[in-house]
Amino acid sequence: MDRGRFPADPWRLVETTHRYEDLGTTETLFAVGNGYLGMRGNPEEGRDAVAHGTFVNGFHETWPIRHAEAAFGFARTGQTIVNVPDSKLMKLYVDDEPLILGTADLEHYERSLDFRDGILRRSLVWRTPSGKRVLVESTRMVSMTQRHLAVMTLEVTMLTGDAPIVISSQLLNRQDGQDEYHTPYEAMGEGTDPRKAAAFDQRVLLPRMHYATEDRMMLGYQCARSQMTIAVAADHRLETENEHEVLVRGSEDLGKTVFRVEAREGRSIRLEKVVSYHTSRGVPVRELSDRCDRTLDRALRHSVTHYEEEQRGWYDRFWATSDVELDGDAELQQGVRFNLFTLAQASARADRQGVPAKGVTGSGYEGHYFWDTEIYVVPFLSFTQPHVARNLLHFRNRMLPAARQRAREMAQSGALFPWRTINGEEASAYYAAGSAQMHIDADIAYALMQYVGATNDVGFLVRDGVDLLVETARMWSELGFWRTNGKPSFHIHGVTGPDEYTTVVNNNLFTNVMARYNLEKAALVVERIREHYPVDHQKLVHRLGLGADEVETWKRCAEGMAIPFDEGLGIHPQDDFFLDREVWDLSRTPMENRPLMLHYHPLVIYRFQVLKQADVVLAMFLHGDRFTDEQKRANFEYYDPITTGDSTLSAVVQSIMAAEVGYHEVAMDYFRQAVYVDLGDLHENTVDGIHVASAGGVWSAIVFGFAGMGDREGRLSFDPRLPAGWDALRFPLAWRGSQLRVEITQDSLAVTCLSMGEEKVHVRVGGQLHKVCVEEPLVVALADQGPRIDGLLGDKPQVGGTRADGTKITAGVPEPMMFVEDVAPEMDAPLEMVVGEGDNAFGRG
Repeated sequence: MDRGRFPADPWRLVETTHRYEDLGTTETLFAVGNGYLGMRGNPEEGRDAVAHGTFVNGFHETWPIRHAEAAFGFARTGQTIVNVPDSKLMKLYVDDEPLILGTADLEHYERSLDFRDGILRRSLVWRTPSGKRVLVESTRMVSMTQRHLAVMTLEVTMLTGDAPIVISSQLLNRQDGQDEYHTPYEAMGEGTDPRKAAAFDQRVLLPRMHYATEDRMMLGYQCARSQMTIAVAADHRLETENEHEVLVRGSEDLGKTVFRVEAREGRSIRLEKVVSYHTSRGVPVRELSDRCDRTLDRALRHSVTHYEEEQRGWYDRFWATSDVELDGDAELQQGVRFNLFTLAQASARADRQGVPAKGVTGSGYEGHYFWDTEIYVVPFLSFTQPHVARNLLHFRNRMLPAARQRAREMAQSGALFPWRTINGEEASAYYAAGSAQMHIDADIAYALMQYVGATNDVGFLVRDGVDLLVETARMWSELGFWRTNGKPSFHIHGVTGPDEYTTVVNNNLFTNVMARYNLEKAALVVERIREHYPVDHQKLVHRLGLGADEVETWKRCAEGMAIPFDEGLGIHPQDDFFLDREVWDLSRTPMENRPLMLHYHPLVIYRFQVLKQADVVLAMFLHGDRFTDEQKRANFEYYDPITTGDSTLSAVVQSIMAAEVGYHEVAMDYFRQAVYVDLGDLHENTVDGIHVASAGGVWSAIVFGFAGMGDREGRLSFDPRLPAGWDALRFPLAWRGSQLRVEITQDSLAVTCLSMGEEKVHVRVGGQLHKVCVEEPLVVALADQGPRIDGLLGDKPQVGGTRADGTKITAGVPEPMMFVEDVAPEMDAPLEMVVGEGDNAFGRG
């Protein structure tokens, strides 16, 4: 980051100079949201902007996926988040000259996003073309306590001279192209990057209601295909001693309240704008309009200061249970807090929805929910905000009917959750890197059991969670098959693991390890419910038609699960035939050919040993008790040099495992990449929205990686790997009803119990069990920070090893062919991928 422009501040993201070249990125970084409603950091004036955006979690349009060559079971219905009416607009004119940041003469400029209250603030001094100086200050907040409410202010003061001032506050339907300043740009869905959202070719929001009065203005719509409905309404409060008049105008796609003020030098004009959004899957717009009225009527009873103080109180409580303190690196401290803050904005008030891959900061990945939630976000929430984690798991439970139907389509029993979705239907048009990632079933089961282990929320497990376990276990037992060569073994073929550069394989290690855990836990939970909750067990049997022999079947499948291992190399192959491929030598691949997915055909990549993201290494992190220390190090050393990191999901996992096996410099290098993936726009696509999963992984890298926390089977342990440059690491932890505070230094670990739950707290450190009491903190001396291996691994792959058939492993680099548009002269528009609209061959970036 340019620290002259973005100074290090432990609690704020601050920008001191406005620039156009990275405008799309800063629009994302300065977004505000609460998990339900999100507003990109576009200027109040509307210009300049790369990607205007206001998003409501789950509010989407559907469209038919057109496959070049269709087949049974292919995804049929695409789903894309809608850019809902923009209420941020408050255009400013002084002497009839518009304020446009890109061309304005700014004597002062500062924009800040405060992590302590979630308020975006901007202050600038504008010298107008006539030489007058104007102070313009604004705030923007999406409420955490009032889910449907956003509050904005704009204050204008003439510092020199008098002038007529006009403020045009608007509600504008941008989704259907009504913005007179709309500028086609690569972030608006044009170009060849397959990670961007699809654009609609017809009107999306059909007008159903609108009005504009001096008191209030409202726009209401229904989506053309999905039939979802939305209403947005706004109220204003103007405070000024200057003479003024108010004009109101309204149409189907634009509501406008115009304030004309005869401004005198030194007399401020303060405009407060309070906005409400309500959405539904089918409730009439009239009803949603009434809900907006109720929300705004309540809001008018209080001042803006009241809601700002309420917001500050919410964030005080959030940071008390979620903050991570690093002693020794001020810049990194800011970066870590930014990532934790984005997690709050993505999840806190999602309530009945999931967490989209970009939260509510952009349209990237079309607003879809992936496995990100369960593997990267739920761990953070389970140990800091367990009620939010429960909401997300309950959301998956409500998707079970659609998941059961999808399993039938795929000739399976049980339930198969969609790889990417908003409404519960599979929306992945490219099955090889989408629907084939059936590990999502086990990912959900893993998140559920981690949550239950951290909270001891047995009630949720017995009532709702067990259904997830049973239906996913049924899918695995049906998907796999038995082979016998002396000893029976259970195999799972034709699946894709997390690494989307290797698809549709047999016995993907990550998938099999996760499926084994899923089957084991399903059997264990059903047996315990039968033993301890017989009435609930009878309900379960009746509700799911649970057969008497199913539990034993799951046990046998788990015990017989095939886990690939190569004795000669001493590593776990990623799948049965992974080692048969030639190795891709990334050390000989120029950076201009990265990421690989944007420069090579999928089939080229599929022929090599090369990873988009951690696969085996991720399995070792999630199930470290199933691998020896020697296997962990050997696997890490083999896979790290051939892992491109083309996915933002990879660096955090590689950091965690590097720390555990002793590569402390590698761990820190990957950790910094994860912290700055958006702040530094390391993947050059932050314009599309925050990488929420990576943000969740930052917390995991700190707590599971550097703090060495373990939570297996509901038992808490620590084996720290504190970086040499850190003096101390501190973080809170919610554990089975107790609130703990952990502090790690280079020579000690301390655990303080701030409040005790119903059961005693025990912590294992260095293999020894300790009891934590409220009266005094547990302090354990540390002999060291684990093994230390100096240096970086680099990207030179391990070659020369001998495969099982006696052949040697070699490395190479394919030469990309330059794309020449003349070979397809009939394609006037940007090329769409043949596999289907709205998806791509490599899924995620």
